[in-house]
Amino acid sequence: MANTIGPRVNGLRAHITTGRVVEVTLLDVPTLTDGTVTLRGHREGDIAGVHEQCVDPLSQRWTTVPVPYTFQDARGFVTERVPSGWRDGSEWAFAVEADDEGTPRFAGTVSLRDEGDLRAEVAYGSHPWARGGGTMLRALNLLLDWGFADKHLRTVIWWANRGNWSSRRLAWRLGFSFDGTVRQWLPQRGELLDGWVGGLLAADPREPRYRWYDVPRIAGRSVALRAHHADDAARIEEACSDGRTTAWLARLPQPYTTQDALTFIDSRQEAAATGTGVHWAMADPDSDDLVGNISVFDLEAEEVGEIGYWTHPAHRGRGLMQEACALVVRHAFVPESDGGLGLRRLKVCSAQGNAASRHVIESCGFTQTGRMRGGIPLGDGSRADAITYDLLAEEYRR
Repeated sequence: MANTIGPRVNGLRAHITTGRVVEVTLLDVPTLTDGTVTLRGHREGDIAGVHEQCVDPLSQRWTTVPVPYTFQDARGFVTERVPSGWRDGSEWAFAVEADDEGTPRFAGTVSLRDEGDLRAEVAYGSHPWARGGGTMLRALNLLLDWGFADKHLRTVIWWANRGNWSSRRLAWRLGFSFDGTVRQWLPQRGELLDGWVGGLLAADPREPRYRWYDVPRIAGRSVALRAHHADDAARIEEACSDGRTTAWLARLPQPYTTQDALTFIDSRQEAAATGTGVHWAMADPDSDDLVGNISVFDLEAEEVGEIGYWTHPAHRGRGLMQEACALVVRHAFVPESDGGLGLRRLKVCSAQGNAASRHVIESCGFTQTGRMRGGIPLGDGSRADAITYDLLAEEYRR
């Protein structure tokens, strides 16, 4: 929501938001509101909330707050650092206020750090109570509207430590580009960490530039599909070091290490975040242990995707992959409006001699469409013909 700049009142600047003239602080900090979330100057009453936010483990993991963080640190932030930024124009920081069961409450801080030449860096952090409800999205839209209109900014840059998916998703929702990873760039307590970076121009639409796929939990009779997590690394390492797996998947690193498994897990989330694929860990419904992997990848604008999979060696021969594949096919053809992928066509291919894989494919109703001679490299250095299949949404519905 855009905010209109009003005249000076009693020597201070007033801002008109949602049709009302609202007060400003003595530091000339405007109060901005969309009727649900309010940005205002920090007050002494915010000190306890700032302290609570900055001793939270997630705040300490992803930001540069001192560790340990004391009440005096919070007081210094509210009474010294924030006012200093406004006075010298180096950083325009606002307290975020939102309703908590009928009571206005401190919900975090958002700011724009002046980089000169009509450029700024956005920064934000939320109090734990306010996470997950859209408060920070509203707050940042107010902040960006004000920065582009009142400070005449042309571009705003976003940085986050690599792995801070919550920050990245919020930037995505605001319309920021994602421009990659800068290695060892962001300082944090004596270290230089890899940083994610993106940008937003004043003229850019305030909406996502591409799809970010959720990875829903899908329950079957003997297997559950869920997102991968770090605890899966050991099981992934076991599966991808198995001789039968490496025989058919020759591109796997060998030897396959725990770090390879962690990189694999990270790449699954990256694919979802960039709209290129949805990857599930197949899990035991009772223990939640990983028993395999199944993916829809190479998602195309033409609503086409390809399925790929592997099974942990301890869980082969139980029909788990056949069940998992059927669940994924169903999800792929469910319309987007109903929470599915809304695809019109699925592809899959298998090495000619991989009877187990081809049984899964054919049992799920795929039709053989052709052969790519020598299309699949094998672990022994030879190549096998790739047998190609597809399945159309209308065929599946019939």
